[in-house]
Amino acid sequence: MQMISAAEVDHALSFPGLVETLRKAFHDGTIQPVRHHHAVERATGADSTLLLMPAWTDFNAEGVSGNGHIGVKIVTVSPDNNAIGKPAVMGLYLLLDGTTGEPQALIDGQRLTQWRTACASALAATYLAREDASRLLIVGAGAVAQFLARAHAAVRPIKQVSIWNRTPANAQKVANELRAEGFDAIVSDDLDADAAEADIISCATISNTPLIRGNVLQPGTHIDLVGAFTPDMRESDDEAIRRARVYVDTRAGATKEAGDIVQALASGALSADGIVADLHELARGQKPGRRNAEEITLFKSVGAALEDLAAGIAVYEALKR
Repeated sequence: MQMISAAEVDHALSFPGLVETLRKAFHDGTIQPVRHHHAVERATGADSTLLLMPAWTDFNAEGVSGNGHIGVKIVTVSPDNNAIGKPAVMGLYLLLDGTTGEPQALIDGQRLTQWRTACASALAATYLAREDASRLLIVGAGAVAQFLARAHAAVRPIKQVSIWNRTPANAQKVANELRAEGFDAIVSDDLDADAAEADIISCATISNTPLIRGNVLQPGTHIDLVGAFTPDMRESDDEAIRRARVYVDTRAGATKEAGDIVQALASGALSADGIVADLHELARGQKPGRRNAEEITLFKSVGAALEDLAAGIAVYEALKR
């Protein structure tokens, strides 16, 4: 069995390449049971979450029928890790032969998650963000923040990146790292004001209270909600949901787990048929994406196991070559 490090994942993938890999994965489909979601109670501090995400397919990375692969990601989310300088999200990805079940690779799950999460958002943006979108606001300064900037810049002409975080020093770290890569990156000190000016707002937090308020959004904005992966978490308010055309990565996951969707359905701000499309329908051309330059679009991602499987296969086969 091959052990694949974060550095090897970085070597194997590119942002434009993985966006197209995910586009094909959502177009073709795969078997992905709804993920297992378990609360790990703590005597002190915030509870952790254990996620198990299985998927399998009969096709390889080129879409050729064969032995295929089985994959499962094991992820923990521990909010208190931030206080000790560790990422909140930890994980491993196990890739197996689709016929024999033989383990083929154990892949760094944190890095794979960062890549596939950001590229799923960028895939959605190819359908939902204006083609001239140049101002990106990232809300949250966790490990995925830089990946979101890189991924959105791979599909839209991003000229400026603003980063807002409850702890400004953490936002400054992300801005410094992005500037070192050539981005025009700055720290936001007024979330509402910068949300009103952004073409794309990408949120990756574990907030329990809405951060993006619908009354400040301007026509043409695209909202990309990556965090808030439980029904109790939320990054946008009801007014943002009401004003936007709403899209999700998968209907089953979003309507069960995503607080932004679950709470809006409960309040009446969103109806079930108000979800315009998921990524399967967008990738297959079955439902429309953005229709004009004025409408507000909102994409809610909770993460799909097929994204991990597609990315894991791509990494494994690239390194074999």
